[in-house]
Amino acid sequence: MNIRPIRTEQAHQSALDRVDALWGAEVGSVEGDELDVLLTLIDAFETKQYPIAPPDPVEAIKFRMEQKGLTPDDMVPYLGKSRQVADILNRKRKLTLSMIRNLHQGLQIPLATLIADYPLSMPSRTPTARR
Repeated sequence: MNIRPIRTEQAHQSALDRVDALWGAEVGSVEGDELDVLLTLIDAFETKQYPIAPPDPVEAIKFRMEQKGLTPDDMVPYLGKSRQVADILNRKRKLTLSMIRNLHQGLQIPLATLIADYPLSMPSRTPTARR
């Protein structure tokens, strides 16, 4: 077993190729141990090189709604009146602390996601008619 840190894309690809060759190795065998170590190194490299930004709060809410088959009406207990739900989902209003608590407790959306800053949409301007 000649395992080295993964620091380059070439080393990353070599490690992936080796994982393919070792896949299915018996747990506890020399090959199985090598596979475990390589997977750990690959995960560390990919986490550092290809970080995935967390979703913004509105996208997280919409995703959870989709997962659970919820409609905007189902969000009233978490966000308040129907108008508030629409404003939140359309990015016209920010989440309040109470809403964040409700969403976290009721829908298990991570607090770190819910407290992240996010942009509000700009109100659309309708052209005024000239007289």
